[in-house]
Amino acid sequence: MPLRSDTSQDHGIFETLAVLDGQARLVQRHLTRLFDGCRRLGLRVPDASVLVAEIAACAALPGTAVIKVIMRSGAGIDPDRPQLVRAEPPRPRPQEWAHAGVAIVTCRTRLAVEPELAGLKLLDRSVQERARREWSSDSIADGLTLDADGRLVSGTMTNVFAVIDGRLCTPALTRCGVAGVMRAEFLKAWQSNAQPIVVRDIDPAELETASEIFLSNALIGVWPVRSLDGRSYKVGPATCFAAAHVQRIVKASDASFASAPDPRFPPP
Repeated sequence: MPLRSDTSQDHGIFETLAVLDGQARLVQRHLTRLFDGCRRLGLRVPDASVLVAEIAACAALPGTAVIKVIMRSGAGIDPDRPQLVRAEPPRPRPQEWAHAGVAIVTCRTRLAVEPELAGLKLLDRSVQERARREWSSDSIADGLTLDADGRLVSGTMTNVFAVIDGRLCTPALTRCGVAGVMRAEFLKAWQSNAQPIVVRDIDPAELETASEIFLSNALIGVWPVRSLDGRSYKVGPATCFAAAHVQRIVKASDASFASAPDPRFPPP
């Protein structure tokens, strides 16, 4: 049954930016999605220059690995400074997941079809949290979610890509789901290829014959999928290309990245 919370305290959106060597990554993509969400939800759009300065200041703090930007409406929110920007420590995850791949499952919890909210990273994560309670093993990295009509949407915290019949595909997110900034990067990177990523509705049964699957978000980069519901998969060329593109992103703002790959985003 599709679920959704309507509590006022959850009315808002947020962004989580990766910080590497004191610099936030993909800032422009994050802010583009954030501002779009503010307009669509009727939230006050923050001053871009002020927000960028706050992000930079948080990124420079020792120990910062993640910056969270929250936009919320309601009582107690300062209309002149509607954003909350905070620095957070690393979120440790097994490094071998980026090399050897991850085991994932398909969740029973369904996402409600809400086109008016599709693509946004909403503060209300109750559905994703419920889906994550469907497994207890630390060996499971994420779970795939479907919408109310049974279409593949995403992981509970990731976007999903699969090579199906020789073409790299990712679910269309016009009905629900979060349009991740790393997903947007990959769509752009493949656009110049002879075969761009196919964005379409995907029946989860199609994954049974996929030649490779990988997950992505701004914090993990790329995780190859080695197992889905007990079925085994191998790391393929599309996954390797995606991982290499992540390395280009983390090098882009700092010449010091050119000497060696960043260990937090290793290629598989």
